[in-house]
Amino acid sequence: MYIHQNKTWPNFHWNDKLLTEQLASVRHHQGRLIGRMEALGFDLREEAVLNTLTEDVLKSSEIEGEILDKKQVRSSVARRLGMDIGGLIPSERHVDGVVEMMLDATQNYDDPLTDERLFAWHAALFPTGRSGMRKITVGAWRTDDDGPMQVVSGAIGRERVHYEAPPAKCLTKEMQAFLKWYNENPDMDLVLKSAVAHLWFVTLHPFDDGNGRIARAISDQCLARSEQSPSRFYSMSSQIREDRAFYYNILERTQKGGLDITGWLEWYLGSLDRAFNGAEIILGKVLQKAQFWETHRGRTFSKRQTQILNRLLDGFVGKLTSSKWAKLTKCSQDTALRDINDLLVQGVLRKEQGGGRSTSYALAEG
Repeated sequence: MYIHQNKTWPNFHWNDKLLTEQLASVRHHQGRLIGRMEALGFDLREEAVLNTLTEDVLKSSEIEGEILDKKQVRSSVARRLGMDIGGLIPSERHVDGVVEMMLDATQNYDDPLTDERLFAWHAALFPTGRSGMRKITVGAWRTDDDGPMQVVSGAIGRERVHYEAPPAKCLTKEMQAFLKWYNENPDMDLVLKSAVAHLWFVTLHPFDDGNGRIARAISDQCLARSEQSPSRFYSMSSQIREDRAFYYNILERTQKGGLDITGWLEWYLGSLDRAFNGAEIILGKVLQKAQFWETHRGRTFSKRQTQILNRLLDGFVGKLTSSKWAKLTKCSQDTALRDINDLLVQGVLRKEQGGGRSTSYALAEG
């Protein structure tokens, strides 16, 4: 029996005694992290938000097997938040759509969740009306014209059905009940509510595709409500990506059987607590970048040098060579070498060990 087939669906219940201490610990950790981040200066806080939202968008898509271009995501987030950062690049429509959905959920966290808002999120995720090569119903509940909505794995002919969602004919009524609960239940702790909302939404699986990403956006909106802040300093999606196998396992186990969801809530709270720890890494990178610029405050760098140094501080992928420098800054090879040699003399860059035809460079230690 699937969970939605229970006679008392959707009356979820859980063991408060088992969750009280864990929830209190998570809430304490959450408050401490938010306090640390809010104490940062505006520029550092803005940098932390940009890094967090970029990771959140990337990892939420990765959970579903879709790999987005990090530079496009970062540029899309920065543009939509009005952040003045260097090196912005154009972003594709589907990247902008994921970013727009996530930002609407978190920046407008106090706005009610409605079917029209969900339809807009779904349309933003699938601007071409297709999921890969497959044409899907966009901006509306699924129809089940091609059969029941199932979560399936395995090769063709040896498929394994992990889950089957409620029939499409029930969705209008089911989603009305979900949205009423989500918008009108003021007494429930909002961290717990984010966990229940996530489970409830993916159990209904109301769209042809994109249900996981929208469920995580709903969770993020609820967490933003719990903090009364649009600023995101941690990424639940990044933690779920780390635990992806167990995430799908706990979902499958919870969706089969009764309506006691204590196990799901324990896992969710544990993942959220680990996401707070992940935010400490983001904070460390932001502070490291700030310390670098403070250390070199008395030096004068060209626009090209500043651009590349920021790329290195943000985590440059691969080896930095003079030819890459020239390509990224749109300058000649000779100009790139002059820029690099100047930074070598100042002790800002160092040559990396190793041979090869192209010398590579990295930030000098300290």
